[in-house]
Amino acid sequence: MTTVVTSGVFPSTDPAASPISGLGTADVRWGSSGSQSGYQFRGSAADVELDGTEFVIGTFVHRNLPTSVSPSQFDVRLTIDVLFEDGSSTDLNFSFHHFETPNSTGSSPVDDDLVDLETFVHPQPVTIGGKQYRAVLSGFKQGGRIVRQFRSPEGGVNFAEVVCMFTAEEPDVIISDLRHLGTGPGQPDEYVEIFNQGGAPQDLTGWVVESKPTGRDFPFPPGTIIQPGQRYRIYTNEAHPEFGGFSFGSAQQVWRDAGGIARLVAADGHVPDQYPYLDRGFNTTGTP
Repeated sequence: MTTVVTSGVFPSTDPAASPISGLGTADVRWGSSGSQSGYQFRGSAADVELDGTEFVIGTFVHRNLPTSVSPSQFDVRLTIDVLFEDGSSTDLNFSFHHFETPNSTGSSPVDDDLVDLETFVHPQPVTIGGKQYRAVLSGFKQGGRIVRQFRSPEGGVNFAEVVCMFTAEEPDVIISDLRHLGTGPGQPDEYVEIFNQGGAPQDLTGWVVESKPTGRDFPFPPGTIIQPGQRYRIYTNEAHPEFGGFSFGSAQQVWRDAGGIARLVAADGHVPDQYPYLDRGFNTTGTP
């Protein structure tokens, strides 16, 4: 574990946005005077594990007011300075894609500005304690969820924590979450979540998620790639595009409420991870 302190600045946009001010600082603004929108980055201090464990590297702030900027979509580059406890430091470079959505009369969800993480992996390895790691952004954390697109309602100041990890340069796919208590007939909103906590993409062709309590399997479609820091969810009988759009397509529950085990099986039969949940009355026969 190491302790880090972070700060950040926004050095530029691509293409150049106009009118704009504050480039080279932690607080960049664009649009007409008196009604400017913009980003702010607030650094933080954190104890960091160097094994793919996520931590908050800072807070992203979007001041969103009705304004006009040209072009309406552009990338905003962010440089995060990371100071380690031994006095060494490194700069990490990422970018956000901003969409200044047209504003209609009155308040409407379609007016929300959209902020996408454009780059997730810092281009070069980072040396910490003589070893090399990849710095990866997982996304924005709001309301306990980590997402890769931040919807910013109009007419206010909106916040999200930015989640990062230092990890090995190879892929490392795990089961990161499992919701076994769904709602509605057949519990269609149950899901199992997998997460690539490594620093390289993983081809999931031939990989399978197994539900040991009910004997149901989900094979990933050929050509499915999970990127560093990315999460996929396989729902029981729903499709959520923001998490890959995957579903067991089952009219009955996949994850028994009393408990069981989820397994992630690679194409070669190796089990990279398994996820026990509860254990009341669970048996290994696969019988619900």
